[in-house]
Amino acid sequence: MDLDAVRTVVTAADAGRFQDAAAELSITQQAVSKRIATLEKTLGVRLFTRTARGVKLTIDGQAFLPHARGLLRAEERAVASVRPGRRALRVDVIGRRLAPAALLHDFHREHPEIELDVVTLFDVDAAINAIRAGTIDASFRAVTMPGRQLPDDIGVARAFDEPIQLLTGPAHELAAARAVTPAELAGHRIWVPGIVPGTEWAAYYDALATAFALTIETTGPDFGTEPLLDTLAGSRSLATFVGERTHLLWPADHDLRRIAVCGPTPVYPHSLLWHRDNPHPALATLRDHLSPERREPPAAETWTPAWA
Repeated sequence: MDLDAVRTVVTAADAGRFQDAAAELSITQQAVSKRIATLEKTLGVRLFTRTARGVKLTIDGQAFLPHARGLLRAEERAVASVRPGRRALRVDVIGRRLAPAALLHDFHREHPEIELDVVTLFDVDAAINAIRAGTIDASFRAVTMPGRQLPDDIGVARAFDEPIQLLTGPAHELAAARAVTPAELAGHRIWVPGIVPGTEWAAYYDALATAFALTIETTGPDFGTEPLLDTLAGSRSLATFVGERTHLLWPADHDLRRIAVCGPTPVYPHSLLWHRDNPHPALATLRDHLSPERREPPAAETWTPAWA
């Protein structure tokens, strides 16, 4: 498959206009159209449709896009394999709004000379497989799940214990509280859509609910962060849990409230995973940045699952 055409598809999908893709690729708009048309002919499907604002992916284009990105990553790995030490440090952060991304951003501010490639994988198994395959250099995960035994070639170190907060709308019974205890949350409906059984975050919330007799609901489809915040803003009974360093934005009229949970403070145990034989020179710098000596002291009383 013509990787220049694949790269053109990905660039056009991200840009939303062939003209912008042409500028980014330093080719003509006609060349962009020709590359995509040739690839569409090879595949036997249309990848884009034109709109008043530019172009958008068809259903087939949406199905093809993640595989196209995978092809380009494979190309990067092939090139990097003969240029050791020159590629970016590739790190999995679970989600770009979550605490690991904030930790990596702190690292980037302290070491701007180190090039980073930030990726988001699904769960700890995907992260371990990617580390062993060499497609990423490190991953932030909660890994000490019940019955889990890490492979001997995977290194792990605790990176950050993130306090969990309660997020409510202005009409919620607890909205005016500056802090609540886990025991005070018993009987309240806490909605955390998107919890997938078998994942590390599912294990964490299962342990949290059991420890404090909490009702953590996962019902309904996960439409993303914005619909969740919209629902909370108008609800008198629903609340959710968020990490202290989870980056959230919402309209001013939502008037959502972040409420500290303490006595004890539940914390989510983020760890860093890496391959013990990984020679990337920046990996040691990242590990040193996350060393225990550099961490802020924990809250007076914290809770983590027994497996952590």
